[in-house]
Amino acid sequence: MNPHQVNAALFALKAPYAKGVLLADEVGLGKTIEAGLVMSQKWAEQKQRILLVVPASLRKQWQQELFEKFSLRSHILEAKTYNDLRKNGKSRPFEIGDGIIISSYEFAARKADEIRAVRWDLVVFDEAHRLRNVHRNNTAQGAKALKRATDGSFKILLTATPLQNSLMELFGIVSMIDDAHFGGENAFRAQYAGAAATPASQEMLRERLNPICHRTLRRQVQEAGHINFRQRNAVTFQFEPYDQETTLYEMLSEYLQDPGTIAYGGRSNALVVLQARKSLGSSTFAVARYLDTLLERLRRKQAASPDMTDDFEDAFEEEQETLNGDDGSDGHVDDFVDPVQLANEIGLVEAMRNLAQDIGVNAKGEKLIRNLPEVLDQIEAKGGRRKAVIFTESVRTQKYLSQLLTENGYAGQIVLMNGSNNDDESRAIYSAWKGRHAGTDRISGSKTADMKAAIVEAFKSDDKAILIATESGAEGINLQFCSLLINYDLPWNPQRVEQRIGRCHRYGQLVDVMVVNMLNMKNRAEARIHQLLEQKLHLFEGVFGSSDEVLGILTDGIDFEKEVLRIVQSCRSAEEADREFDELTARIQDSIDTDLAAARAKVLENMDADVIAKLHRRNEALAQILPEFKQRLLMVAKAELPEAQFLTPDSECFGWNGKQWTTKWPLADENDWQFFRVNEGLGHDLIEQAKARTVGDGAEAVRFDPAAYAYAGQLGGVTDLSGQSGWLRAFRAIMPTPGAEREEVIVIAETDGGEMVKPLVCDKMMMAPAQSLGQADGAIPHDRLAQLQEFEFGHFSERVKEENYKWLIEEEERLGRYARDMEIEIEAQIATLDAELKELQRQKLSPHLSMEEKVSVMRDIRKKETARDELKMSQFDTKKQVSKDINDKLDEFSALLDQQPRLEEMFTLRWTVA
Repeated sequence: MNPHQVNAALFALKAPYAKGVLLADEVGLGKTIEAGLVMSQKWAEQKQRILLVVPASLRKQWQQELFEKFSLRSHILEAKTYNDLRKNGKSRPFEIGDGIIISSYEFAARKADEIRAVRWDLVVFDEAHRLRNVHRNNTAQGAKALKRATDGSFKILLTATPLQNSLMELFGIVSMIDDAHFGGENAFRAQYAGAAATPASQEMLRERLNPICHRTLRRQVQEAGHINFRQRNAVTFQFEPYDQETTLYEMLSEYLQDPGTIAYGGRSNALVVLQARKSLGSSTFAVARYLDTLLERLRRKQAASPDMTDDFEDAFEEEQETLNGDDGSDGHVDDFVDPVQLANEIGLVEAMRNLAQDIGVNAKGEKLIRNLPEVLDQIEAKGGRRKAVIFTESVRTQKYLSQLLTENGYAGQIVLMNGSNNDDESRAIYSAWKGRHAGTDRISGSKTADMKAAIVEAFKSDDKAILIATESGAEGINLQFCSLLINYDLPWNPQRVEQRIGRCHRYGQLVDVMVVNMLNMKNRAEARIHQLLEQKLHLFEGVFGSSDEVLGILTDGIDFEKEVLRIVQSCRSAEEADREFDELTARIQDSIDTDLAAARAKVLENMDADVIAKLHRRNEALAQILPEFKQRLLMVAKAELPEAQFLTPDSECFGWNGKQWTTKWPLADENDWQFFRVNEGLGHDLIEQAKARTVGDGAEAVRFDPAAYAYAGQLGGVTDLSGQSGWLRAFRAIMPTPGAEREEVIVIAETDGGEMVKPLVCDKMMMAPAQSLGQADGAIPHDRLAQLQEFEFGHFSERVKEENYKWLIEEEERLGRYARDMEIEIEAQIATLDAELKELQRQKLSPHLSMEEKVSVMRDIRKKETARDELKMSQFDTKKQVSKDINDKLDEFSALLDQQPRLEEMFTLRWTVA
């Protein structure tokens, strides 16, 4: 947990009147952690209706991270799991409880009505730049559906690219959170965008964004010294396919381009063609199996369909949801199809299948075998481990590579990861892993997640060197111990490429990452795709590759993939394909050259010096708070588990019940120990056990011994009380605030000499080792303790009231700005109507119009005059509504002031400091 992440989480939790926030830290700074901190806090407050909307390809990664880092369980709702729940009697799957709901954008938009029916405590949108066009007419229908579905819920939008091509994108994203933060689109444009975008207006816009948008940059975090980012470096393995491979490629490519085929002609689903193209770019073994399945379908008079192959598992699920949806076809061929054409097509597909099966050696695989030792040597020379992860989109290619590597010196060093992992070795690895971790928190109960954990653990061991992973298999895994990544197949979707690299090139990586791309020199389309990804999108180089400056240009990566598919399908010559790729490159370059860097910095970023100073202060606070937090937790363990074995008094590790426990997560991860934390397992149970203890009617006498305090640092002020005694009381103070109650535990004490002990010293006293002396002698000075209690509670109440008042002022100012925005918005609309009326008046006087046409113009004039009058009237209505909203907030605040705070006494004791 880094200081900038804590800052972001506190920003999201700070203001009770806010309807949501935009967390816009640059790529690589851990927005997942920031959102996870907020979700954990909400969960602890029993606000557990949480919806997480993410790109389909990130669902499993989010699920894994939430469980590993926050003990938060989640359910991925997709078509299959949704239907299964419905079949099992769960009529409202979005309300299944006992975990966070994770959904893709596409599925959530389709189920918007069901989402709207749930009263969500928190909704999180990852990669939220997908929503930036929500304000535009006749577009972004999915974003509009999600906006309606989550209206009234507190929202967190996560994106590194809130502003890419136009300031209006900021208006769209903010309107997703709160329609009343800015006025209408016209008002925003009139004040901040286009010709109005001056340094002064940008400063004004920044001030208005400050309460709703939080952004930290990598350079700020680096300068503060909190993260040392590693580089990524690209290497290309160029190869030329053998003659038979080239012949197969040309035959199948020509077949796929033919609009008159039975298998692909007519209303063919683009996804079907994409699958065939991906097989062709992977290996002849993938092509052979694909063509075999296609041949069977043609013999049954069935056209190609997306579900005809298991080779790509669910790697195409996101594309299937967004590429072009259902083609409306059941896959059956027209009964009146020409039997001669069908026979000829079957003959062609059979010939291609036979050719693919006859090809025993692939040039790409041979190139990998020749060059792999050299790049492994380079990684080892840099201090990295001799390991490589090889990515392919095809399960068939994965099997081929496993066999090829086994036969060429890597036998016994290979592990596979795919969507099923049903091979014998994977099952053996899984079984051994379950045996090793039986009864521990390593086992999540989800076979998919646990299988991945077992495979990653096996790959991490010293006797494994190669992980061959498919797209779907590698979702949600962290491989920062591996520094060599090989793209055996290169996806056309830049987001998928970035996600692959992100498995290794992430926080915790110790050496620079090498990214190897296999490049077929005879495949012009593949070469141009590689050139685009490398030279224009810069995916393979630098500290964070394409990062937010470039990937944000592509709304979701699918547009790029669609363009590539269109080019390879439609172009009949290399020259024609080159022209199309040149145009695509130019369009991307235009987007990259849309230089809003200065505006982005002015509007979204705070001064480096201010941010760095704040990060240093936060780091100092964390350095003090986190160790003390862990010390308190370990104190509970010592008190509740007297048989626990601590090697030293200040140890953060202990043995109990045959297992090692530690509060240090990396240590637990490295040594297969149990992670001891507050909100799960043993830590949670011990705290509940301690809280459930009842305190008798009398007061206990307790002797504190600060000298026996085992941890670094002094219990400030407690040692000064050495030799003194007195009385102490702990109580819970509860104060209403907007949307929730504010609760603190306050400890007050006085000496027998009648001196008040400062509450901070009282709190430190409770951390000192102590011994019970039995029932306290003498009467409890209730009156005196009640006075101290009232005095300290008064401080607490004032502090909370001042915070409430500050929030009220912020909300009043926000609503006032909204009222002014709406005046500008309505004036802009009136000006537009006036211009249209002026033009209609001119038309009415035209001698060229017939009488009927003049009457029609006069009717248009009356309609627009009525609309203008209504707009003028609405100015007063808007002012009236805003005034009512402000009065409502004042009434709510007054009601809060009238509510009686509560005091709940916890215990009273007689104290002595040794």
